[in-house]
Amino acid sequence: MKKVLLSLVAVAAITFGANAQTEKGKVILGGNVGFNSTKVEGAKKSDVDFSIVPSVGYFVTNNVAIGTGVGYTYNKAVSSSKQNEAFVVAPFGRYYVGLSDQFKFFGQLAVPMAFGTNKAVDANGDTGAKLGTSTAIGVNVAPGFAFYPTKKIGIELSVNGLGYAHVENKDAATGAKVKANGFGFEADTFAPKLGVQFHF
Repeated sequence: MKKVLLSLVAVAAITFGANAQTEKGKVILGGNVGFNSTKVEGAKKSDVDFSIVPSVGYFVTNNVAIGTGVGYTYNKAVSSSKQNEAFVVAPFGRYYVGLSDQFKFFGQLAVPMAFGTNKAVDANGDTGAKLGTSTAIGVNVAPGFAFYPTKKIGIELSVNGLGYAHVENKDAATGAKVKANGFGFEADTFAPKLGVQFHF
């Protein structure tokens, strides 16, 4: 199987004012974009994953921000004859601890939710009839470090951390539901998430 993976995780943040980046009243804007293409040997077309989830947060007190991401995910798997498109909402809370003037450790608690539609995909990659709906709700705790080389630029490095997910698929024809629960820990230091923040 030939596999091509392109993943882009970009986090951009804008804060108003000239003081500390994580001070009460500041606003952060960011998000993530991802793309993954996998070509299964013998398949006529590649499987494709795409997601875009911009986010906004507000510092309710020094070093504590709350916010949410809102976006869209698309997954078309010719190899498994299924396509899923989903609307994503991902509220989060984040706490920063200053290690020095330029370094801060942070922990983030997020509750990602996705509400989507499943459709059939034929061997040629053409989308067919609606198969049903999908609902996914999770909880994720992720640690990371933020480095501020200047007052206007911040660079973040984080890992996925501890997570739980509940997924439910409902068949359009019969109304039958298939539920799955997953729990895991991922702290792969060889594949961290890298983000850039811009502070104004």
